[in-house]
Amino acid sequence: MLKNTMQIENRSYKMLDFVKIPLSISPGMVILQVLFDGIISSLVPTFQVLATASFIDTAIRIFQGQAEKSQIVLPVLWVLLFVSYNYLMVLLGLVREKLNLNLTEAFRAAVTEKRARLEYRHVENNETWDLVERVGKEPVEQIGKGFRNLVITVGLVIRIGSVLMILLFRVWWAPFVIVAFSIPLLMLAAKTGKLSYEAAKEAAKHTRRATYYQDVLTGRDYVEERALFGYSSELNERYKARFLTAYGINMKMQCSRYMKMSSSGMITVLVAVLVAGVLLAPLGSGQISIGMFMGLVTATLGLVPIIVFDLTNVTNDMANGREYMRDLTAFGRLSETPGATDLPSNLMVEPNCIELRDVSFAYPGTDVMILKGLSLKLFSKRLYAFVGVNGAGKTTITKLLTGLYDNYAGEILIDGRNIRDFSQAELKSLFSIVYQDFAKYQVPMVDSIGLGDVRDMPMENIDGPLKVLGLDKAVSKMRSGIKTPLGRINEDGIDLSGGQWQKVAIARSLVSHAPIHILDEPTAALDPVAESELYELFRKASKDKSTILITHRLGATRIADEVFVIADGRVAEQGTHKELMDKGGIYAEMFEAQRGWYA
Repeated sequence: MLKNTMQIENRSYKMLDFVKIPLSISPGMVILQVLFDGIISSLVPTFQVLATASFIDTAIRIFQGQAEKSQIVLPVLWVLLFVSYNYLMVLLGLVREKLNLNLTEAFRAAVTEKRARLEYRHVENNETWDLVERVGKEPVEQIGKGFRNLVITVGLVIRIGSVLMILLFRVWWAPFVIVAFSIPLLMLAAKTGKLSYEAAKEAAKHTRRATYYQDVLTGRDYVEERALFGYSSELNERYKARFLTAYGINMKMQCSRYMKMSSSGMITVLVAVLVAGVLLAPLGSGQISIGMFMGLVTATLGLVPIIVFDLTNVTNDMANGREYMRDLTAFGRLSETPGATDLPSNLMVEPNCIELRDVSFAYPGTDVMILKGLSLKLFSKRLYAFVGVNGAGKTTITKLLTGLYDNYAGEILIDGRNIRDFSQAELKSLFSIVYQDFAKYQVPMVDSIGLGDVRDMPMENIDGPLKVLGLDKAVSKMRSGIKTPLGRINEDGIDLSGGQWQKVAIARSLVSHAPIHILDEPTAALDPVAESELYELFRKASKDKSTILITHRLGATRIADEVFVIADGRVAEQGTHKELMDKGGIYAEMFEAQRGWYA
């Protein structure tokens, strides 16, 4: 296995990087492919012309009694050698596959790591995320294609140049005419390549939406509601609309390109036919042999598809590749979070006090203040609840606490130390979060839970969280216990209920060594009573740890040591459940409105 030391750098990427990147990863495979795919393979057709001409001329002289039969042996061997070489080129496919494997191992990993290091604001910015998606979608194929295009270009130039050199000594003006008509064709192909990349970018916006509709129409997660609501026909129409829009954009560009290339190509065909006609004169005068005439005519006519299709296609693809390199440059220049990929530190201890002091915050690119001078204090080994309506800023607080954003006004202090002075490894070691949209990892249960503490994977001793959360009975019924794959990707996998998936996510949080646990409405899909029961289980499992519950439903707040009511970007009320009920303010009004849910 290769040790991946490659990184996406903050620099300008050029076309030459299509060679530099593979060369830095797998120099041996690159050299072999350039040598055989680019140089030798390109010279073979020209030598085939000469070998074929020699074979035909020798055969004619033998039939005319002007040469010995033994003289045909060498031309035959040359012809057989070139024919055999075409079959040997199949082995070059193994070189390509090895290079592709090495690119996958190094370059794809580099792109993935760069994505992991990006500042969180890029994830929530649609324009930036479109760039990330373009660069991250099939990056190995993009680099591999760009490298092959350069190799093919070298090969085509050698192949065309060698044929033109032969023509130069027979019909001196023919190469100049062919080149003159080819230049506009290549310029057109380059322009078309840039336009096709832009068209692909536009089409991708519709393709992503179409893909989403397709997932809803065919995915397992939506099967019950598809049957219940019968929305398949409606969404199918929306899928078709998006798909046809994307298809129309791409097809319009391809048709336009084909028409332009075909029109220009006809001129090149006429030039090739003209050259073939001109060669009749030196053939008649004996200046060239019949074999050479046939070889030159074949080679000249063979230039037509090479120039009209092969060379223009590769020029089009190279223009496309140039646009990808511009995207890669922009991607490499995206700002990163220092230490974003570091593992949690194992040196941190539970802080005694976390304080937000007059904190104000607006998401990048917006003028809407989510937090407006918010202040609060959190003390160790206590259970807090953040409550408020959707959009009040509850989740935003956790994003600031965990360092996802640092462009806020005010101060966030952990035991008096500014949170901006903490490394990512330190912050990761402090907090463990279960999000509302928690991930459902379709891997063995032990791994799905063990991801909560990757330093100790694989985990064998997770009985405690399983028992407290009531998952032990479900595990006992599984064929392979905690090693049973979750989900339906594996044939022996087992799918879980919604509540069980949530308990797995919570167990993942509990195995973490982080002293502060945050539940950010992960139970929103449960009914209020089930939600309260699950929070109670979590309270028992996280005993003697600091805990923050974020919810807009108040059934779980009765177990909290202190409740913060977030409204209009500030702490509107705080206190115990009883204190806030006695106060008769926002909290009491919200609780009374929801009381019937928990009856």
